[in-house]
Amino acid sequence: MTRAATSQVHRASLSHHPTMDNLEEDLTCSVCYSLFADPRVLPCSHTFCKSCLDNVLQVSAVYSIWRPLRLPLKCPNCRSVVELPPTGVDALPINVSLRAIIEKFQKDSQPQPPSCPEHHRQPLNIYCVQDRQLICGFCLTVGQHQGHPIDDLQAAFIRERQAPAHLLGRLSDHRWAEVCELGEQLEQEKASCEGLVRQDRQAVEQYFQGLELVLARKKEAFMGALDTASMEVSLAYNPLIQRLKELQEEQLDLLSLGSAVEDEDSPLVFLEKVYLFRERVEALVNATLPEVTSLAITPRAAEYLEQHWVGVTIGGLEEGPVPRVCCCAKPTILEMVLRTETGSQPGGWVHDLWQQLHPTPPVVLLGMLLLLLAAVWVNPVGGASLGFSLLSQLSQMVHGLSSELTTSLWETTGFLYAQTGEVVWRYSSALSTLGENTYQQLASLYKTLSS
Repeated sequence: MTRAATSQVHRASLSHHPTMDNLEEDLTCSVCYSLFADPRVLPCSHTFCKSCLDNVLQVSAVYSIWRPLRLPLKCPNCRSVVELPPTGVDALPINVSLRAIIEKFQKDSQPQPPSCPEHHRQPLNIYCVQDRQLICGFCLTVGQHQGHPIDDLQAAFIRERQAPAHLLGRLSDHRWAEVCELGEQLEQEKASCEGLVRQDRQAVEQYFQGLELVLARKKEAFMGALDTASMEVSLAYNPLIQRLKELQEEQLDLLSLGSAVEDEDSPLVFLEKVYLFRERVEALVNATLPEVTSLAITPRAAEYLEQHWVGVTIGGLEEGPVPRVCCCAKPTILEMVLRTETGSQPGGWVHDLWQQLHPTPPVVLLGMLLLLLAAVWVNPVGGASLGFSLLSQLSQMVHGLSSELTTSLWETTGFLYAQTGEVVWRYSSALSTLGENTYQQLASLYKTLSS
């Protein structure tokens, strides 16, 4: 085997040792690219194989013009010339340290026998006949193979030589076909199950898309009803707001016009402007102001949804009701009373007032108890017949309900106060307007009589 082939063998055996590979690069000759063989050191401190230096010396001697007693040698690395004695390369010193390192490297690079996986650094040099495997000395003496029959490695090698062929025979074509067929069946079952999962995904997607479409339609219908209510609110308030803006603009214009009239020096022009200014002021002062109308949005969305949509099932989404939102003025207590005069049903205003008050059952019960106590107080004989025990029980019930009913009574009182305040404000405004008109008419009459 050549030196290059030997070096390749070393590289293959050390391919799994990166550190040894780096060391091999330092132990390689730069001429033959193999491990140093009989390394010799030149005076320039470069080291080469003896055979490589012999080849270089032969080439140099052909073209040499030196004295025949001295042999010139040019270093392959640094190109410096060395004069060798007639003995040639043999006169160069041997790199003893490098040679020792190479010998150790070659020894360590030899393939090591397999070691026992259970006992560290113990070679597998014994064959267990019972378990038909290699073991170490510790496995035989203290390990799990203790007491098993053993055999020589060479005898076991000869006996087991035919084992691979026998094992290969067990891997028959029938077994291979069975495995392949089973693999195809598993692939088919997997594909079938994956197809079912895909179908279920599509079904779930379609189902919830349908629910989303239904909910979107219902939401759009709800929003449409609210948009209609918003338009009604705009139609109710925008003209009034626009009217007030016009009155504000007219008043600002009159303020500017009044300043301009005061600065007028010409009597003719001044009187003409004063006449026009007076008419506009009178028109502005006598202009009827719009009334503030409170609109009721019915039904309220949150209450409607809680009342009509809480019990809606998924299957009944299509039948889920959508309200018609209405914007109408809140009737006052006086308007409820006056309905009886316009042909409404007798007692209708009482019903409307009852609906607006929203009395709770405890309020009704408390009212009944108070009425009963008042009746007993008015009729002492009846009170005596009822007995003091009944009166005591009724008093305890009233006292127990009083703390619970404070909130309801307060809300009812607040509502009545608000309605009464609204009625008083409206009629005070009407009386004020009537008084102002009467005053203006009397003033006009006085001017006429004076003239």
